[in-house]
Amino acid sequence: MAAKVHPNLAVPSLIQPPMAPPAAIAAGDSVMKTKAAAAAAGGDVVLTVWRKSLLFNCRGFTVFDASGDLVYRVDSYAADSRAEVVLMDAAGVPVLTVRRKRAIGSQLGLGGDQWLVHPGEETRLPPLYAVKRTPQYVRGGGSVKTMAHVAPCGVALGAGGGGGYEIEGSYLRRSCAVYDARRRAVVAEVQAKEAVGTDVFRLVVRPGMEVSVAMAVVLALEQMFGKPSLLRSWSS
Repeated sequence: MAAKVHPNLAVPSLIQPPMAPPAAIAAGDSVMKTKAAAAAAGGDVVLTVWRKSLLFNCRGFTVFDASGDLVYRVDSYAADSRAEVVLMDAAGVPVLTVRRKRAIGSQLGLGGDQWLVHPGEETRLPPLYAVKRTPQYVRGGGSVKTMAHVAPCGVALGAGGGGGYEIEGSYLRRSCAVYDARRRAVVAEVQAKEAVGTDVFRLVVRPGMEVSVAMAVVLALEQMFGKPSLLRSWSS
């Protein structure tokens, strides 16, 4: 039997879209309020990620905070949702857009594709981050532990975006960690939820990474390594 998720949908928008990247993400991302409260209490921001849109016949994600309030959503009617996905707040206001940029030769299996993270819905603006899969990484194991790299771009780099992030582990098993590339400290984790399967999992974000950026990284990993969701097939 599929696990039931009981969100509290009657909540105001908790997240403000970034108006001027990346400072607006730090100042405007309302999840930062939760993050600040959690940091003050010595805790982390824990989100529950559901690989299903709340809209009928639509692919996407639904994300709740620890109180069960809707925080993020991704709703896509496109047949090929791997090209571009928009991360929205609870009210449907775009926060970040993850867009796939194909490399020359990628259709021949040579790899090299990137997933660019843009502010709001403005893919014409320079990206904030670029997520790229490690070519030598093998799903399910292998000698290379780093599955992907997250590099700051443009204004994010100029605003102290640091050396980016490295992602290790297995997204398929919902067991991976995001490391600060300079400090080698874990700043976010994807964790499996007990007896639920892979369609519902935790995203734990620690100080040192913006919550919305962590969620954008999850969306990029889904495009790289994700498998079809049973919940999606049942609802379509």
